[in-house]
Amino acid sequence: MGLTVTEEPDLRDTEDNLMSLAQRAEFNAVTEKENHTVSEKVYIFDTTLRDAEQTPGAALNLEEKLEIAKHLAKLKVDIIEAGFPVSSPGDFDAVTRISNEVEGPEICALSRVVEKDITAAWGAIKDAQKPRIHTFVGTSPIHRERITRTSPEETLQMAINAVTYAKSLSAGHPGAVVEFSPMDAGRTELSYLYEVVEATIAAGATIVNIPETVGWTVPAEFGKLIADIKANVPNIDQAIISVHCHNDLGLAVANSLEAIENGARQVECTINGLGERAGNTALEEIVMAIRTRRDYFSDYYTDINTKEIVPISRRVSRTMGISVQPNKAIVGANAFAHSSGIHQDGVIKQRNTFEIIDPADVGWQESQIILSPRSGRNALRHRLNALGYEVTPEQIEKIYERFLKIADKKKEVHDADLEAIMRDEVRSIPEVFQLKYIQVVSGTRISPTTTVGVRTEAGIIEAASTGDGPVDAAYKAIDRIAKIPLLLADYNIRAVTEGKDAIGEVTIRVQDNGHVIIGHGASTDIIEASAKAYINAINKIVNLRYEE
Repeated sequence: MGLTVTEEPDLRDTEDNLMSLAQRAEFNAVTEKENHTVSEKVYIFDTTLRDAEQTPGAALNLEEKLEIAKHLAKLKVDIIEAGFPVSSPGDFDAVTRISNEVEGPEICALSRVVEKDITAAWGAIKDAQKPRIHTFVGTSPIHRERITRTSPEETLQMAINAVTYAKSLSAGHPGAVVEFSPMDAGRTELSYLYEVVEATIAAGATIVNIPETVGWTVPAEFGKLIADIKANVPNIDQAIISVHCHNDLGLAVANSLEAIENGARQVECTINGLGERAGNTALEEIVMAIRTRRDYFSDYYTDINTKEIVPISRRVSRTMGISVQPNKAIVGANAFAHSSGIHQDGVIKQRNTFEIIDPADVGWQESQIILSPRSGRNALRHRLNALGYEVTPEQIEKIYERFLKIADKKKEVHDADLEAIMRDEVRSIPEVFQLKYIQVVSGTRISPTTTVGVRTEAGIIEAASTGDGPVDAAYKAIDRIAKIPLLLADYNIRAVTEGKDAIGEVTIRVQDNGHVIIGHGASTDIIEASAKAYINAINKIVNLRYEE
């Protein structure tokens, strides 16, 4: 709901609730070192450079891949799936460069269960400190029948041969490992899946990935699949169970979390959840779910440097040319933005009333208070204070009334708008004259006519005039009311923000008996802004004459 706070809620009545939230925040901030004494690590396998690059329009060149890989190392992912070397000479070169130049994470190369694929994969990663060959084959009936056109027995033998060959190539490297994936595991017959997993572990795979390739299963179902693999594969304790979930039903993160609770200890994911079709498990969501809900996921942790989440999200978005949706969890522009008056009031008083994550923990500078028609006085006062303005209770009422008028027109009010409003509304001189309304009739075939209503000591006086344009007509109409003819020396208008709905700020210079007076006015209507600037100058002249 978008509610405007007209009377700010007193949160003292909810002190007990806030205390519990504060205690939870303190619990969530327990050091990783303390957590690790009772928790198991969940390995983060990033496939942004492989699966996310398969997003339509997301092709990267070698230098861009290297740039992202180095940032992934800074993020402290455990494994970088750098590419599919056999797919092209360019991909082979990129994986080779990453293997040679990026330190920290394991560098993984993908291959089908084909000897030339595995040879290419090893050739690209053999110089990495920690190389990993990741080989896969479709095991579901539809993949066997429609893609590989092999029997269950033939598919099983292909998997065993691939792992055996990959193991033989990497045998001389002390840090090398082999990972195997039965693609489309979610639609593979259970008994056959158990058989494939057991056989590939026996052949030398130390990581067995269970891909939910088409996002078919729901969380309870996928969690049970992982639990059943643990219960029915005799040698499963010799391998780490990994999961690779796609987001076709929007369940990739939920399925991955359910898998962790049922025994998976590696999650394959991408920055911003990019990937084939609807994308993959979003790295930032998995990591922050585990970190934020330490009370629930107390048995698990990751080594991710969370302060790099937003920076790498922006890098990937910029480099791939794929914008992050504003309401995307963790990294979206609106993830820590508050528009409702009640929400703004709560966040200003105590952040965790409406935020479960400190934005600084993931790389944002701060929460955003979005000033809109739903914002309350407290949010406006808070933002004005941040801009350096101290306003009295009487002033805030007047400013808030003006703010709402601007917000209704613009829908979102920026700092530059507030600056213009403050220059326009907070005057250091008495307002003998005040513009109450203005009406304009103008066109190419009629004489511009402007009608103004001005509040004076005698009440509201209305006057109309024609002129050389609506601004000139407005000034002549105001002259009839104020009876202080001025010589306009300079007129300037500028937009204080971008867009068609920008506030226009008018600055004028007028001369009066040797004095040069400056007047300011601001409005989304430039004729109104012009009239306000003129009246501001008149009020200054009246005050100057009074002082003299």
